[in-house]
Amino acid sequence: MLPIPVFQTTHGRLYKGDCLQLIKALPGESVDLVFADPPFNLSKSYSSKMDDNIPHLEYLDWCRAWAIELVRVLKPGGSLFLYNLPKWNLPLGAFLMDYVTFRHWITVDMKYSLPIPKRLYPSNYSLLYFIKGTAPAIFHPDRLPIECCRHCGGEQRDYGGYKDKMNPKGVNLTDVWTDIPPVRHHKYKRRAANELALKLMDRIVSLASDPGSVVLDPFGGSGTTYAAAELLGRQWIGMELDCDPIISRFENLELDREHLNKIHQGKNRLFTKPSLKLRAQNGFGTGKYRMESSPTSEEQEFLALK
Repeated sequence: MLPIPVFQTTHGRLYKGDCLQLIKALPGESVDLVFADPPFNLSKSYSSKMDDNIPHLEYLDWCRAWAIELVRVLKPGGSLFLYNLPKWNLPLGAFLMDYVTFRHWITVDMKYSLPIPKRLYPSNYSLLYFIKGTAPAIFHPDRLPIECCRHCGGEQRDYGGYKDKMNPKGVNLTDVWTDIPPVRHHKYKRRAANELALKLMDRIVSLASDPGSVVLDPFGGSGTTYAAAELLGRQWIGMELDCDPIISRFENLELDREHLNKIHQGKNRLFTKPSLKLRAQNGFGTGKYRMESSPTSEEQEFLALK
């Protein structure tokens, strides 16, 4: 049985404690979307005082223990995302493939990692995407704007004679995400380290859940998953050893609402507003592109939740 939550909202419940024990208390096949971003075992310091430097095999055994529980609580057709270093996701992905269906290895490009002597410069994280069963129950990925020069607004890629055939909501999302920023701005950063970008969680939650879907994140961190789920109208279940940063974040969720609104203005359209302005100034225009002038269905949905 789950304990009394330490924090609760209209959409979510936050529990304090060890995630493995808390997940075991959840009923089977009760969650639509799971996102897991465990500690990476890099000897980092956490406010919970947890040990982030344990032997290699012990770390993998611990990960397998909670991973199999996450599979148990996932509904048929539900989605499981595992975010970690490639070093760890390689064996963990192989383990999970015996229980769930592999969909994608998503590379999340991050350019702020420190160089390591005698190795290639590490600049990406691994995001594994699995589903329970043979087909996803929910799948509606964002579309992205055409990548344009930030100086003149011109397209970075020549679409030639295909411009009039392109979807007015933007280009297809690929399995390489180069547009996820590190969380650096003091306005959006909630704790000293290990905070996820709201843009990352908005993309995952939007892709694999609907309003009212149940979203589980067993490693709450600074609460980015929960903030995204709350603002997008999803039901969420949160877990963390130190819940204070998450509770503090929810005391001023308007900052996240502002940020999310800006994120939504930059997706599911062929051109962002700044790009259109630059293109007009430099004589590019929109040519043969089919443009969508009215708000997208997702924008209307988000505005309705405000």
